[in-house]
Amino acid sequence: MANKGAGAKKKNAPAATAGASATATVAAFALEGSDGRTWTEKDLVGATTVIYFYPKDNTSGCTTQACAFRDAHAGLTRKKVRVIGVSPDSVKSHLGFIAKQRLPFVLLADVDLALAKAFGVWVEKSLYGRKYMGVERSTFLVGPDLRVRRVWRKVKVAGHVDEVVAAASAG
Repeated sequence: MANKGAGAKKKNAPAATAGASATATVAAFALEGSDGRTWTEKDLVGATTVIYFYPKDNTSGCTTQACAFRDAHAGLTRKKVRVIGVSPDSVKSHLGFIAKQRLPFVLLADVDLALAKAFGVWVEKSLYGRKYMGVERSTFLVGPDLRVRRVWRKVKVAGHVDEVVAAASAG
């Protein structure tokens, strides 16, 4: 991400710290996709894209989120909005997840965490008092000009995809 300013607001607003904000543009990247090709930032030019980061294939919250995007996919496609999921899992893991859940969109394998770090979603987390590094469930609405238009951080799965669809529909 190339930060071009930062706004400090509450939930679903631009981040005030490192990583993507609604004033950032997508920086150069190259990740292997579940469709068998390498995706770069150039593949995003000219289309509105929802990029959602999730921790792990085949876990309950991640499955619920992926299936919600699956169920909204046809409507988003009609609005010329594409969906791309990103996690640290391998392409092999993604392929199994896609087959099991019938996901109609590409999942990118960010095994080196380069994109997660660029978007500022590789963060310290805490569970039962234990601290560890992991992916913060986050979604970014990226315009055809590679500008980040909207940011959702620390996403709660319930109702989230409806918010993303509404924002994508608003232009």
